Amino acid sequence: MALSESRTQELTAAGLNLIGQGLTIYDHDLRLAVCNAPFQRMFDLPDALVTPGATFEDTIRHLAQLGEYGPVADTDDFVAERIKQARAFEPHYMERPRSNGRAISVEGAPLPQGGWVTVYTDITRTKRQETLLQGRSEELSDQLTTYAKELSSTNRALAAMNAALQETKRALTESEARTRLTTEMMPAHIAHVTGAGRYTYSNRQLSTVIPGRPSDIHGMHISDALGSSVYDRIAPYLTNAYAGQSSVFEFTDDASARRIRVAFTPDTRGGIYILSMDVTSEMQARVALQQTRRRALAAQMTSGLTHDFSNLLTIILGLQAKLLRHPDLPQDVIEMADGTLAAARRGGALLDSIAGITAQRSLRPKATDLHQLMENIRTLSGHTLPDDVHLDVHVDAPRTAVMLDTGMATDSLLNLILNARDACGVAGRIHVALRIVHDTWIEWQVSDSGPGFSDQSLQQGFDPFFTTKGAQGSGLGLPMVYDMTKLAGGDVRLTNTGHGARVILRLPYRPAMDTAQSLVLLVEDRDDLRALYRDMLTGLNHAVIEAASADEASALMADLPEITLVLSDIQLAGDATGIDLANRLAGDVPIVLMTSLPPDDPRVRAAHTVAPLLQKPFSADALGALLGHSGHAS
Repeated sequence: MALSESRTQELTAAGLNLIGQGLTIYDHDLRLAVCNAPFQRMFDLPDALVTPGATFEDTIRHLAQLGEYGPVADTDDFVAERIKQARAFEPHYMERPRSNGRAISVEGAPLPQGGWVTVYTDITRTKRQETLLQGRSEELSDQLTTYAKELSSTNRALAAMNAALQETKRALTESEARTRLTTEMMPAHIAHVTGAGRYTYSNRQLSTVIPGRPSDIHGMHISDALGSSVYDRIAPYLTNAYAGQSSVFEFTDDASARRIRVAFTPDTRGGIYILSMDVTSEMQARVALQQTRRRALAAQMTSGLTHDFSNLLTIILGLQAKLLRHPDLPQDVIEMADGTLAAARRGGALLDSIAGITAQRSLRPKATDLHQLMENIRTLSGHTLPDDVHLDVHVDAPRTAVMLDTGMATDSLLNLILNARDACGVAGRIHVALRIVHDTWIEWQVSDSGPGFSDQSLQQGFDPFFTTKGAQGSGLGLPMVYDMTKLAGGDVRLTNTGHGARVILRLPYRPAMDTAQSLVLLVEDRDDLRALYRDMLTGLNHAVIEAASADEASALMADLPEITLVLSDIQLAGDATGIDLANRLAGDVPIVLMTSLPPDDPRVRAAHTVAPLLQKPFSADALGALLGHSGHAS
C-alpha cells in the first residue's frame, strides 16, 4: 500500500531528527524549507526560526546578536554580507570555534532545484584530540604532528566533498532519467550526432518515424542508422548544419512512402541536434486544404464567365434551331447550321465539365471493400472496351474495409481506364493493380500497352484543357482525377514503363472501424437530434450512452472502458468542441464527427483532418455505411 504524503513527511522528519548532526535546507528565496531537531538544539534557536518559511536573514541576525560569530562591529553590514554570499552560494567546507568554547564544522552544497543544504557537525572532541596530539609533540617529530593534523582536517573536507558529489550525482541521474523518459514519450526522433556523424544520444523512436530502421542506434554512424537512400536525401542539409546553418525540411521516404520533417540545429560544442517526425497525415490534410482553396479560387474566376457564356450558347442554339425550321434553306446552309448546333452543344458539355471541377464537393467516405470496388470497376469498364482490348485487374489487399469516398474513387479509376483504352486503340492490354503501401496509402497503378506519354504530356497532363486527342478530347479528364485525388489528401503521378504509359494514384489508407454490436457514446447537445441518432444506432444493433458536452463525454470515457465508438457533433454545449474531443481521444477509441456547418467553414476543414465526418442531415443507411454495416437499418 502506498504511503500518504503526510505520512511520508512524518517518517522523513523522524529520520532526520535521529541524525547526530544539524541539517538545514534553504530554498532559492533564502527561506527555510527543512531543518532537524539537532540544528535547533545546537544553536539554541527559538521555534520561530526553525519553522519552514523562516528567513535566512532573521536566523543570521539572531546568531550574530548572541555572539555566535564573535565580536561584530556592525550587525547590519555583517548580515548583508552573509546574505550576499548565500545568493552566490558555492560548495564549501569550513571549521570555526564557537562563543561557548565548542568547535563545529560547516559543509554546504547547492541543490539543482535552487537553494542549498548545510550540515553542522560538533567537532569539539576531535579538536581536543588534535590538541592532545599537539601537546605530545616532544615525543613525535614536528613533521609527523603537522601531517596528522592536516590529514585529519583533509579527511573531514573530503568526506564533506564526497557527500556533496553524491548528492549532485543523484540529482543529475534523476534529471537525466526524467529527460530520457520525456523524450521517449514524444512521437518524434530526438538525437545528437558528433562532428564525425556518430550518435551520442538518441531516443528509441527512429523506427516509428522511418519504419524498417533500427531503434538502438547509440554509437552508430548516421549513414548506417538511416540507410543510404534517406542519408542521400539529408546529406546536403547535414553539411550545412556542420557549417553552422540551422534548417527545417521535408522529404518522402521511398521505402515507407511516409513524409518526414527534419530539423537540424548546430551544436556550438560540435555536432548536430536532430529532430524528425512523421508528418504524413499532416501532409495529406495540407494537400486536401490546398486543393479546396484552389477549387474555390477557380469557381470564383469561372462562375461569372460560365454564366455569361451559357447565355450566349442558349441564344445561339435558339437562333440556329429557328433557322433550321425555315422551309426553303439551301443544303449548304443546313449543313452549316447543323455544324453550329453541334459546336454549341459541345460548348455546353464543356461548361458542364468545368462546373464539375469547380463545383463545391465534400468528401463522403464510407466503409468500402476494395475487392468489391475493383470487381465493380471491372464490370463498369468492361462494356466500354473494344473486343481486342483486354483488362487485367489485380488486387493485393486484405479483406478488410477501408474508409473511402467510393464515388470519387470509381470516377477517377474509370477515367484512367478510358484514357488507357484510347491510348491502346483497337487492340492492346490494360492492367490495373491495387496494393496497400506500408499501411499509409492505397495505391492503384493503371498501365497500358499504348505508345506512352509524350514529354509534354508528362509535364502538362494535369493542366486543364491540355489534350493530345485533338477535337475528340476536352482536356478535363486528368485534371478532374487530379482534383478529386488532391481533395482526398492523395497524390497522382504520370510515368512511362518502356512499353506504355502508367498512372500511379494514391489515396490515404484509413481502415474502417469494426463497430458491430458495440457500445456507442453519442455526444449531441440537442435533445431532439440526440433521440433521432439514438434510434438510428439502436436500429443498427448498438447499445447507446449519451452526453451533451465534450467534458461530460470525457468523464464517461474514463468511467466506461467498454465504449468502442464515439459519434459526436462538432458544436456542443460548453467551450470544448467535438474536434477537441477527438484530439483528447487521440486514436484510443474510433470517433465519427457530424455537423450541419457549410463545407467551407474552418471547423469543417479541421474536422476532416482528425476523423470521418458526416454532413447533416443524413440517413440511417448513410450512418450504417460509414460504420461498416452492409445491411439497412431496421
